Amino acid sequence: MNLPFKSKKIPNIHTKVVDLDAYWMPFTSNRLFKKEPRIITQAQGRYYTDSDGRKIFDGLSGLWTCGAGHCRREISEAVSQQIRTLDYSPSFNFSHPKVIELASRITELSPNDLNRVFFTNSGSESADTAIKIARAYWRQQGLSSKTKIIGRSKGYHGVNYGGISAGGIGANRALFGDGIDTDHLPHTLLPKNNFSHGLPENGKHLADNLLEMIALHDASNIAAVIVEPMAGSAGVIPPPKGYLQRLKHICDQHNILLIFDEVITAFGRIGSYFAAEEFGVVPDIITIAKQITNGTQPLGGVIVKEQIYQCFMKNAGPEHRIELPHGYTYSGHPVACAAALATLDILENDALLECSRNLAPIFEKALHSLKGLPYVTDIRNYGLAGGITIASAPGEPTLRPYQIAMSCWKKGFYVRNGGDTIQLGLPFTTTKDEVDLLINAIADSIRELT
Repeated sequence: MNLPFKSKKIPNIHTKVVDLDAYWMPFTSNRLFKKEPRIITQAQGRYYTDSDGRKIFDGLSGLWTCGAGHCRREISEAVSQQIRTLDYSPSFNFSHPKVIELASRITELSPNDLNRVFFTNSGSESADTAIKIARAYWRQQGLSSKTKIIGRSKGYHGVNYGGISAGGIGANRALFGDGIDTDHLPHTLLPKNNFSHGLPENGKHLADNLLEMIALHDASNIAAVIVEPMAGSAGVIPPPKGYLQRLKHICDQHNILLIFDEVITAFGRIGSYFAAEEFGVVPDIITIAKQITNGTQPLGGVIVKEQIYQCFMKNAGPEHRIELPHGYTYSGHPVACAAALATLDILENDALLECSRNLAPIFEKALHSLKGLPYVTDIRNYGLAGGITIASAPGEPTLRPYQIAMSCWKKGFYVRNGGDTIQLGLPFTTTKDEVDLLINAIADSIRELT
């Protein structure tokens, strides 16, 4: 099929010429990319190397995935050893040592009685799995009318149908038609909180919108509320003080499960193993992915409370029956589990959660120095996550962030543009000098718009 542009052909690492046309890229303007490709060929520590041999600072830790730095020897050795020992094992009716060990390690780190782990391959699969478990749980309880899922505007829960239905990013939903039965809480971005440092002071009252939804739909029809404790993909939106506590209280009062999507926040991004721990709110279900393998292998998971797991065990009938008819060919893949165990060792042995906490105030101060630049209408941060809202160009809310991100790339810095925001997620061992260089590059790129 002839495309309306001529794709560039690029040399690969073996000096052969490859054609870009065959590749349909995810979440990418394919037309623009194939006119001016940006090819990453290597990574080490906090830096990528592109096809021109330039070093690029990784300002988003991959896609919120590689906080421990790229190409860690400990992970590559664990993966290599595992793939030589047991490259694949069926997970239906059989298991292997690494997945059992990993589930145990995760539950040791999880808050309170969140002590059962179901493995998936991604954050998207984790969100859909959590939603299915929540709905199935109530059916097991004899409350089959409890099917509705309450998400939140600007929420992101992956790109499968459950995720885009519960998610609240319009551009991720509009093209694909109806999903599952959902409704949405308002987001927590308030103008009076603009340029807040850390958790915003105002907005706890927004949790009370759940009471209005309960009045509208009735709690007998609502299975779960799913939120990111700190939203990431919509531009880093920390929760207002007291908001999550209030949300949990309302859910408990009305017999509704609370799901925390911690695909971005879990395992060190905000200085704790879980946002549930950081913010002092224990949900009924937590979803994980990304940092659990430091981005080296696809792996996700759903952590549930003991009572949820036991409900399935008690109501399945004869022992040979499957309690949860759900799972994936690669659930708990042995190579991915080996990578995850090595990652957890690195987080502990290198004290990377402490590194994350220590760097956070340095990052916060540098990030907020961008206040006052043209087009910067808000800045938000928590831990090693930061979002900058950029004023829209006429009729094009995503144009300026794209231009800023591409300008940063040319300067040797990778940041993410998403919607009307620039998003940052620093590697946990980033130095102060690297923070300053990154923020200066963003500032220069913003100034270039004028």
